[in-house]
Amino acid sequence: MKTTKAPREFALEQLPEGISRKNIDDHFSLYKGYISKFNEIEEHLERTAKSGNASYSPYRALKREQLFTADAIRLHEAYFDVLGGEGRCEGTILEWIDMDFGSFENWADDLRATAMSARGWAVLAYDVVDGCVRNYLADIHSDAVWAAQPLIVLDVYEHAYYMDFGPDRAAYIESWLQNVNWERANAAIRRLSIEEARKAA
Repeated sequence: MKTTKAPREFALEQLPEGISRKNIDDHFSLYKGYISKFNEIEEHLERTAKSGNASYSPYRALKREQLFTADAIRLHEAYFDVLGGEGRCEGTILEWIDMDFGSFENWADDLRATAMSARGWAVLAYDVVDGCVRNYLADIHSDAVWAAQPLIVLDVYEHAYYMDFGPDRAAYIESWLQNVNWERANAAIRRLSIEEARKAA
């Protein structure tokens, strides 16, 4: 059954240090473009014969693009959701980071290396299978670990930083680290009821 997506609203009045309003506005326009394309793909799927072929079929092509745009939407929403904080990590997410990385500093070092190595995304996720939090790398939107819930997402595609930082991705990562809204991760943990799941893992 076809569903229609609409852009979410984000509290981006307080911009991360070093990231300009124009960069944010352009980036948000890109996100809205993915939503438009997702809705277009859904319309095409409604009208396309439900017959597929693993080598090629119109249905296969549409399903691949549906996956790509759906992940692009969700990752961008998670990215925008954590922008504009004060970078102070506390609460349940800090406890989990300390448990699995030894310290916040160890986590941040691993995140920096992950983000510098990625072609698209660095994602701190809760892995439902083993109950740990990990930094995962995604080169494209549709790279994903099944049963891992993103908690903090960093976009490292060039469009996310090049306007303000040029080729200095490392400076952009440092700016982002100083301006993460960590309460969003704690809110996600509560909303998704994964705190109890971790205790049981």
